[in-house]
Amino acid sequence: MSLTASNALRVSEPRPHITLPAAQAAVTAAVAEAAKQGLRINVAVVDGGGALVAFARMTGAFLHSIDIAIDKARTSAGFGFPTAQWGELLAEDEPLRLGLATRPGLVIFGGGLPMREAGEVIGGIGVSGGSARQDEACARAGLYAIGLQ
Repeated sequence: MSLTASNALRVSEPRPHITLPAAQAAVTAAVAEAAKQGLRINVAVVDGGGALVAFARMTGAFLHSIDIAIDKARTSAGFGFPTAQWGELLAEDEPLRLGLATRPGLVIFGGGLPMREAGEVIGGIGVSGGSARQDEACARAGLYAIGLQ
């Protein structure tokens, strides 16, 4: 089979990703919101493929929250919805909830938000160190700072 210009096989698709300056600005805004609330957080921004783009750990933030923040960012980028939404999605499916909870790197509680531009996921932001609601508020501040919410 030969391919002509009219029926050429596409072997890749361009995919937009969050830029480093935007990721850093989102991290800075999340940290500022945490400081305003008296929290010490870890915050991570990943690109649409889950690769870490920017990260910050506030002085005194929990060490184990480092990986949780990164996992929240990856989970929200990978699925395209807030990590807090898992609760309602899994509420009536106990076997699935139990199974997903054991998956390494998958977070099913609040604090991770997808980053969308023109309807397409370009990354995710994850915050860990406060309650799920506090973490999400800090993540949302990061989105607002770069005009994504």
